[in-house]
Amino acid sequence: MKAILALEDGTWFGGTSFTGPGETQGEVIFNTGMTGYQEILTDPSYAGQMVCMTYPLIGNYGVNPQDVESKRLYLDGFIVKECCKKPSNWRSTMSLPEYLRASGVLGIEGIDTRALTTHLRLKGAMRGLISTQELDPAKLSARAKAIPEMEGLSLGDKVGTLEPYAWTSTGPRTVSVKDGYAWRDRGPRVVVFDFGVKWNILRLLTELGFDVLTVPWSTTAEQVRALNADAVFISNGPGDPAALTEAVDTFKSLVETHPVAGICLGHQLLGLALGGTTFKLPFGHHGCNHPVKDLTTGKIEISSQNHGFCVDLSCCPDVVPTHVNLNDQTLEGFAHRTKPVIAIQYHPEAAPGPHDSRYFFGRFRDMVRERTGK
Repeated sequence: MKAILALEDGTWFGGTSFTGPGETQGEVIFNTGMTGYQEILTDPSYAGQMVCMTYPLIGNYGVNPQDVESKRLYLDGFIVKECCKKPSNWRSTMSLPEYLRASGVLGIEGIDTRALTTHLRLKGAMRGLISTQELDPAKLSARAKAIPEMEGLSLGDKVGTLEPYAWTSTGPRTVSVKDGYAWRDRGPRVVVFDFGVKWNILRLLTELGFDVLTVPWSTTAEQVRALNADAVFISNGPGDPAALTEAVDTFKSLVETHPVAGICLGHQLLGLALGGTTFKLPFGHHGCNHPVKDLTTGKIEISSQNHGFCVDLSCCPDVVPTHVNLNDQTLEGFAHRTKPVIAIQYHPEAAPGPHDSRYFFGRFRDMVRERTGK
């Protein structure tokens, strides 16, 4: 079925839909990962975006129930050079086209993804539409200009949990905290703010001995204190961090009373809470092959990344940079000089990606132990 991808600047690409008829829109970005497409599809941080995979063949190992990173798919479109319809892997339970159709996500193949990626690198991420219904590129490009821009967009309500839940060996379990919460006390009590958390973050925190309670991102500082938590963790998520002013105020308060760590959007929100600013990157960092230098050790790690915004802490003398991106020298991590606060911009939990950065969770565990004795 013929399909068109049209960008807001008038550029368009012809291809075919491998998921059936439909139309979708969003910010078009590219991901440089060679594998891990199922984790990418279920990463809530891609809400509001259509993802172009730079690796030419996607879908060859199918999908399975074990590799999901959230309860459903959140991205708005999937763009590949070639989709494999007949996967070959012993873990596979469904093909990629079947998986996308079941979730109502439109997929397009047969376009020159290398040309699209080059265009986005030169011009920046931009709004676009994929359609099998309207095949006039000029009309689609004109409509793309009316799509809300990512800057100023708050998407926490779209992807974050509405009810608190505990993390168990079988996944999330909804709990009530109306009259307090019965911690299992198997380790330090950590409240995780869910702006679109990837489940591997919760898995790794649990493996390190934390008693994990995930709460809606709109939870207040007073509510966290009423829960008698020992520490706070702020998750990844989509959208513009500067639009989440209430959350920033919450974290301004919590860094005064709790050890706090953040990943990705959590890194950005903590940066704002400590007096920094954020800005949008031209085409973002999306993939699992980005080199980062840990300034505290001098070691280089290959990281998994997915973000479109960056933090500027140049006006914050109480915050010290801990990590830097070796591709463009942007900030990838920081720590407060006197408060137990650490954050990194990329994804130490990987899924997909290398495990070079998992030590971050250990640093958080050590920081909490030093502060609480647990």
